[in-house]
Amino acid sequence: MNPLDKSSNKKKLPIWKKALIHSTICFVMGFFTGFAPTTITSEPNRTHQPISKLPVLPESINSLHKSSNQHALNQSLIAQLPMRSDPDPLPDKPLESDPKGLLIIITTTQYGDPTQAASLTRMAHTLKSVHPPLLWVVVEPRANAPETARLLRDTGVMYRHITYKENFTDFEEEVHHQRNAALSHLEHHRITGLVHFADRLNFYDPRFFEEIRQIEVFGTWPVATMGRNMKQVEVEGPICKSSKVVGWYRKDSSNGPAVAASMVPEVEESKRSGGIKPSRINISGFGFNSSILWDPERWGRPTSQPDTSQDSMRFVQELVLQDEAKLKGIPPDCSQVMVWHLHTSSSANKRNRR
Repeated sequence: MNPLDKSSNKKKLPIWKKALIHSTICFVMGFFTGFAPTTITSEPNRTHQPISKLPVLPESINSLHKSSNQHALNQSLIAQLPMRSDPDPLPDKPLESDPKGLLIIITTTQYGDPTQAASLTRMAHTLKSVHPPLLWVVVEPRANAPETARLLRDTGVMYRHITYKENFTDFEEEVHHQRNAALSHLEHHRITGLVHFADRLNFYDPRFFEEIRQIEVFGTWPVATMGRNMKQVEVEGPICKSSKVVGWYRKDSSNGPAVAASMVPEVEESKRSGGIKPSRINISGFGFNSSILWDPERWGRPTSQPDTSQDSMRFVQELVLQDEAKLKGIPPDCSQVMVWHLHTSSSANKRNRR
């Protein structure tokens, strides 16, 4: 064979290989193309259809508007509210001067009272309508604890449930113990706020709780006690000039229009410390700053007179009557009764139980 023929055959081999490879690729592509679907399924078609053809539900728009408005409202509130750092245990400025300070409502209970669940539920509804912050402290014998605990969990009110195991034969002694237990709890945990003793049978003007938030140290107000027949009403409380207490009075509707008042005239203000004062104030007729229990010097009380008897309740009652200069009348001029106590047959008989 001629050497030229050999060289020409070598040049033709690459062309043949290229043709074979090209035809093989075309065959494979055609084979797989035959198995490919010619249409698109309905689900992707519905997913990628034009926006103008998508159904728009009014509920969706409303929910978006509500979400947007709520977000804007939250942002505006965050912008308006001042940032607060961790509380100082001994701040220079009393936190309670803030009219929106913590209210501490203490309620005592009675063992075996069939109306307790109903009265606590009613009180819970009253407190739930009060602007926060509010802490409800309920004190009772340990035997009643499980049932009351279930009731308190469903109230929606922030609460502390305090129980004790001691047994008492005298009702007044037990109630006094309950109040001391509540005050001891506040002192132990340094819970600072305005304390009010709310009897389960009390009724309140809705404005009352916002009014007592104005109290810095001590405050007092008139209380009306309604008889069992709802015809006899006794009102007792302070006589005020603006928010300044200038005397005390007690009025019984059965005595007619006359008012039996024990009043220290304004001209004898300098002699008030030796003037006529009530031996006690209605337990629902005064409130005080809880920090007086552990930091009396902060409010001008000497620390050299500690409460050695551990009777915090009596200690506070004495301070309220001694420090009339720090005693604020609620509301202005003490001209409105905002607290009513219902005197029922059960409340009359409970002192004679056991």
